[in-house]
Amino acid sequence: MYFDTHAHYDDRAFDADRDTLLEAVHAAGVERIVDPGCTRASSRAALALAERFPFVYAAVGIHPEELDDSTPEALEEIAALAEHPKCAAIGEIGLDYYWDAEHKEAQKLLFRQQIALALELDKPVIVHDREAHGDSLAIVRDYPGLRGVFHCFSGSAEMAQELLRRGWYLGFDGPVTYKNARKTLEVLDICPLERILIETDSPYLSPVPNRGKRNDSRNLRYIAAAIAERKGITPEELAAVTLENGRRLFAIE
Repeated sequence: MYFDTHAHYDDRAFDADRDTLLEAVHAAGVERIVDPGCTRASSRAALALAERFPFVYAAVGIHPEELDDSTPEALEEIAALAEHPKCAAIGEIGLDYYWDAEHKEAQKLLFRQQIALALELDKPVIVHDREAHGDSLAIVRDYPGLRGVFHCFSGSAEMAQELLRRGWYLGFDGPVTYKNARKTLEVLDICPLERILIETDSPYLSPVPNRGKRNDSRNLRYIAAAIAERKGITPEELAAVTLENGRRLFAIE
């Protein structure tokens, strides 16, 4: 049984077959899913899915690429949505200097504002960090009580070591199966099993052998197999450990 801790089933890529696909994913052994919001609208949509499907949970937040949606009113709505009983985390939040390197200070402010909300509500965070490793680490250092996961972790082994010392989880996605995964595998080598989460980031980042196609949670088996081989355990053991890790972090039965 698998836990896909990061999948965007509210995305329009699933508009044609969302309900039947979610039922198929669950029937294929995906026991739990967290759907993280990126805007107010997608956070509402993620919660709507969580209300309809017992195995789906939501996270709510404003992504760093969505600064236009970061008004005081928007943050108030995110705070209200976060009170929902099926909101498992604040996310997807963080920093992205790949798509937007011009508004770093605004991204940092938004990140801190949503961290403050997570701490107030005692919820974990789902962190998006793309080409902003130094600033992302510097910010989370300021909040020793913060907990969560660095989604699709792409930082260095040294950064990973510090996050692990601070109790963070690291998310591993389709790229762990790619030929150029050397850096990711170095991080995986130092990451203990109890701090690994597996994710698809559906509909993006499909693993080999489905790279380039629309992703969904049934592809977790390829991610789990790649990680299990590297760790010297069976895919079933890896699935069981990461299922428990996800339940623990997101306080899901």
